[in-house]
Amino acid sequence: MAKIALVDDDENILTSVAMAFEAEGHEVATYSDGASALEAINASPPDLIVSDIKMPTMDGMELLRRLRQGNDTPLIFLTSKDEEIDEVLGLTLGADDYVKKPFSQRLLLERVKAVLRRRQAGPAPTQEEQKQIIRRGSLTLDPMRHACLWKDERVTLTVTEFLILEALAQRPGFVKTRDALMDAAYDDQIYVDDRTIDSHIKRIRKKFRVVDAEFDAIETLYGVGYKYKED
Repeated sequence: MAKIALVDDDENILTSVAMAFEAEGHEVATYSDGASALEAINASPPDLIVSDIKMPTMDGMELLRRLRQGNDTPLIFLTSKDEEIDEVLGLTLGADDYVKKPFSQRLLLERVKAVLRRRQAGPAPTQEEQKQIIRRGSLTLDPMRHACLWKDERVTLTVTEFLILEALAQRPGFVKTRDALMDAAYDDQIYVDDRTIDSHIKRIRKKFRVVDAEFDAIETLYGVGYKYKED
C-alpha cells in the first residue's frame, strides 16, 4: 500500500485520520506543521500528502509552493468551507484535490484511492488497458498508470495536469473550453476559475519544454479555450 504524509495542527485529526489510513494498510507519517513536514518529505518522499491549509510555522500553501519547486508528489488539501479563495490559489499552485471540513473519513479514503490509482504504476498493460492508451504523434498517455511520454522521454505531471492534457489529447484539433477542462479535471464539489486552468496549462507547457524546448502542441485560442495539435 501507500506511504502517506499527514499534516495538520489538530491532534484529533492526526490521530483519527492516521488510524483510518492504517486500517486500509497504508503507512502514515504525521506532522503538526508544514516546516517539519517539508524537511521530512524532501528527505523521504511519500506517495501522497494530505495537508491542512491553516497551520502555524508554515501553512499548507507555503508547503505546497516549496514542494512544487522540485517535487510532484500528489497533495490533497483539507480545507474549511470558508476558504474558497485559498482553494483557487492551492489549485493554481498544483494541489490535486480538496476535501472540505468537516469531512467523513470514507470520503477522504475514496479521494485518496482515486489519486493513488492515477499515480501508481502497475504491471505491463493488458490488451484491454492498451486500448485506453492515448498516442498522439510524439505524445503517449497511459491513464491507468499515470504515465506520460513525449518523444519516448518521461514527463512527470500531477494528477490534475494529467487529466487536463488527457482531455485535450482525446480529440486533437477540437477546442476545449476552460469550462470543459474544469469538468475533466475537477468534480462538482470544487470551484475553480479561468485563471486556475490557465496556470495549469502554463505548468504543463513548462514541463514539456524541459524535455523539448520546441514543444508547442497545446494551442491557445484567446477568449475560447485550448486545443491539442497533433504533430
